[in-house]
Amino acid sequence: MNLGISSSCFYPMITEKALEILGKAGIKTTEIFFNAVGELSDSFVKLLKSICDCYGIDVVSIHPTMSFAESFFFFSAYERRTEEALDFFKRYGEICSELGAKYIILHGGKPNGILDDREYFERFMDISEAVGKNGSILLQENVVGYRAGNFEFLKNMSDYLKDDAKFCLDIKQCIRGGYSPFDTLSALKTKVKHIHLSDNNEKNDCLIPSKGTFDFDSFFSLAKKVGFNGTGLIEVYSDAFSAVPELLYSFDFLLNKNT
Repeated sequence: MNLGISSSCFYPMITEKALEILGKAGIKTTEIFFNAVGELSDSFVKLLKSICDCYGIDVVSIHPTMSFAESFFFFSAYERRTEEALDFFKRYGEICSELGAKYIILHGGKPNGILDDREYFERFMDISEAVGKNGSILLQENVVGYRAGNFEFLKNMSDYLKDDAKFCLDIKQCIRGGYSPFDTLSALKTKVKHIHLSDNNEKNDCLIPSKGTFDFDSFFSLAKKVGFNGTGLIEVYSDAFSAVPELLYSFDFLLNKNT
């Protein structure tokens, strides 16, 4: 498994500064979490590209800033708004191409959406087609509070879309949702293209790796067994660590586990 650290670990630090900190720390693989619409401008993307080029950073994935509103934009019955949102996401596809990234992460629709599961899955494919015009691949993330934060929903999506179903597996979201990251990876297998890594214990569901009790040895072994050949990125909230060296120690901890 290729390993890295997401820029979102430093939120609410501004995006370019977070990326530069990772570069200066020697991290070569990342996911960029966009945090404002203005960050989609050509000039800002060029700034991010210059930072990546300077430090030799490989951007594997990007996370849209509109994730909180995806249910409203994409998974309602108002088709005009959906079309506008699809145009918006095409820009993320362009950004992926410009940064050399492969994946775009989707939170998706809320549980109270009016679309049934089949309609949801078809809408996912519409978004996937839109971002795919520039070679990007859309990944459904299992986020609590969204429909895909449910283990059965993930399995149903996998069954319905077959090879078109592609996922980002987030360990902390599994823990928060009350289901096993191991069971999820076993069920979705190679349809999991990207993993957000974190640790946990009985009291806290989001810790940096090395600070909890999660069995990374077994998880990495399972990932290899099911044929996962993507990237695992540390993605935690900024209150999960106190300083950059602590985060880098966590990264080294995972490198040692990933042998």
